[in-house]
Amino acid sequence: MADDETAGRSKRADARRNEKTLLDAAAAVFVASGVDAPVRDIAAKAGVGMGTIYRHFPTRSDLVIAVYRHQVEACAEAGPALLESSASPYAALGQWIDRFVDFLVTKHGLAAALRSDKAGFDTLHAYFLDRLVPVCGRLLDAAAAAGEIRSGVQALELMRGVGNLCIGADSGYDPRPLVELLIAGLRVR
Repeated sequence: MADDETAGRSKRADARRNEKTLLDAAAAVFVASGVDAPVRDIAAKAGVGMGTIYRHFPTRSDLVIAVYRHQVEACAEAGPALLESSASPYAALGQWIDRFVDFLVTKHGLAAALRSDKAGFDTLHAYFLDRLVPVCGRLLDAAAAAGEIRSGVQALELMRGVGNLCIGADSGYDPRPLVELLIAGLRVR
């Protein structure tokens, strides 16, 4: 029985790794070519057959939603890890905002693809807020407690500001210089 349990856990671990590989590949292809990119491009990027993608994600909408959730989770998990590994809370905040910008650039295309399903989109947006606002808040609180930024900056306000600067990034505009200026403006001088 123990061998069966070990085999089951290995398969589940392999399946999770395969799904992560697919989601990472899909996100990269979506950033480069948009959410309407051919599935064969995603399969090629992931190094799998198209059947593997359809087995995991029967519809494009399933894939888009999974990429969105995967990217939210990656961004949420990055916050605490950056606080632990960065030179300072402000450095962690800056690195997290860079990841958040990467997510937002992809998110705009994903959100546009999901607009036809208002209830589904609203659910994903609530998930986004529930997972990321507390992470941003923790980073802001840590940087303020360290005396690196002014206190009282609200996570949702900062995230909206960064989000607004990212609008249009899919048309060749690079929001990073303005986002860097916004984050630099938080510093205590």
